Amino acid sequence: MAAPALPALMPYLATAGIGWIYYRRIRRSFGRQTWQPKRTMFRTGMLALVAVALVAAAVFLPRVGWGIAAGALGGAVLGGFALRHTHAEMVEGRGYYTPNPWIGGALSVLLLGRLAWRWSQGAFAGGAAQTAQQASPLTMAFAAALIAYFLVNNIGLMLRMRELGSRAADGSAAQ
Repeated sequence: MAAPALPALMPYLATAGIGWIYYRRIRRSFGRQTWQPKRTMFRTGMLALVAVALVAAAVFLPRVGWGIAAGALGGAVLGGFALRHTHAEMVEGRGYYTPNPWIGGALSVLLLGRLAWRWSQGAFAGGAAQTAQQASPLTMAFAAALIAYFLVNNIGLMLRMRELGSRAADGSAAQ
């Protein structure tokens, strides 16, 4: 029996890659994390680009515009709530934070579940053009909520860590 050709394996490899990305994303929602400002700034920039794409989708696919708007508003509110429950600290000059694990993890799992449901119903089988015509307001709402949540959370965390860093610098300068 011959080994399958690479094109035949691509859907499985893509699914495994997306699964790995989601595993890493959800894993970062639990436990104490080391503050990495460059990575957070890069991630925030990428999320901002995706947010712009979602706004474009809301304009060009008006059927899903209300879902994107509602999702973004809900995600921003949840991001602010989660940020209030995120513990940040400076220890020996290094920043650490402990995110609220349940909100970010739940949003990620909801979006992943919704995408799996849509995939099982054949929504992505017709190519990009047909998928855009079948865009679901609920799926786009989940995507917008997740993007808005992480944008608010990342920006708030950057501001909080900057404040903690300047307080730590002021405290060490005073001694």
